[in-house]
Amino acid sequence: MKHYELLFVVKPTLTEEEMTAKFDFIKGVVETNGCEIKAVKDMGIRKLAYEIEKHERGHYFVLYYVGEPSVLEEILRNLRLTEEILRFLNLKFEKKKEIAQWEKLVKAASVKKEEKAAPKAEPKVEAPKTEEAPKVEEAPKVEETPVEETSKKDAE
Repeated sequence: MKHYELLFVVKPTLTEEEMTAKFDFIKGVVETNGCEIKAVKDMGIRKLAYEIEKHERGHYFVLYYVGEPSVLEEILRNLRLTEEILRFLNLKFEKKKEIAQWEKLVKAASVKKEEKAAPKAEPKVEAPKTEEAPKVEEAPKVEETPVEETSKKDAE
């Protein structure tokens, strides 16, 4: 059994239901050919490096799976025939270091999937308790004495 990573880009013009249907179709093709999907990563809609079929954006998906090399051609054939898929890339991990990296990627994708499935409970924020404002003592009143105006006559 070989370790694979399949990245494919779906047209962004599809509705949510159509996007899910295409993803399930590709996932089904991989599974029906005897491969075992270890992790799935939905990367969302991203900007493409260059325009493809007049699309500037695409919905990215990544599948990490294990399977026999003989079924790879059937999976790729189905990807080529699906019109809603703009591009795809299938990577094979063979060396020990590559397989170790693949396992790290699978683990990271699984952790993110679990976080999405069970969102963290938001901490409850208590309303601040209303306390009486401290009493401010008023300054003692100073009696103002009227200032006598002097007239020019008095000044002379």
